[in-house]
Amino acid sequence: MKPASRPAAPKCSRALLRFRRASLDSILTLLARPLEELDAAVEQELALLALTIGQHLLRRELKTDPAQIIAIIREAVGRLPAAARDVRVHLHPEDAAVVRERLPAPATERAWSIIEDPALARGGCLVRTETSQVDARLESRVSAVIAAALGEERATMRSEPAASSKSEP
Repeated sequence: MKPASRPAAPKCSRALLRFRRASLDSILTLLARPLEELDAAVEQELALLALTIGQHLLRRELKTDPAQIIAIIREAVGRLPAAARDVRVHLHPEDAAVVRERLPAPATERAWSIIEDPALARGGCLVRTETSQVDARLESRVSAVIAAALGEERATMRSEPAASSKSEP
């Protein structure tokens, strides 16, 4: 009778090994979960740090050369559809003064007007028409860079998407 009981012992130990291995795998998975959450939190904090650093650097650049806002406006207006009319450029009042001083109002068919908006931070603008909008605010531009580097979910951490269009009713 003893020879018949021997094959059961290896089967029993294999089953026990599989059970212990599965238990160990589940314990390791549970131990790794807080680290994954910590990784996500660290990644989000690093993205916020990068956003803050970018904002400070751009603000410093604007203090040394306030005419940089003109390049930002040109880029934003250039992103509008070719047929866009009645272009309104919303700027912080200090940026609006710099633009009025250094950039003559366009005399072309694609004219634009400056709207002072104290709610906007220096160094950015919103360009609006009846049918579209380009968000060139500082926060949006830095968020777009972060989104490109870290993924789209990081783009919405601090601001809305960089450009949007609205359809006419």
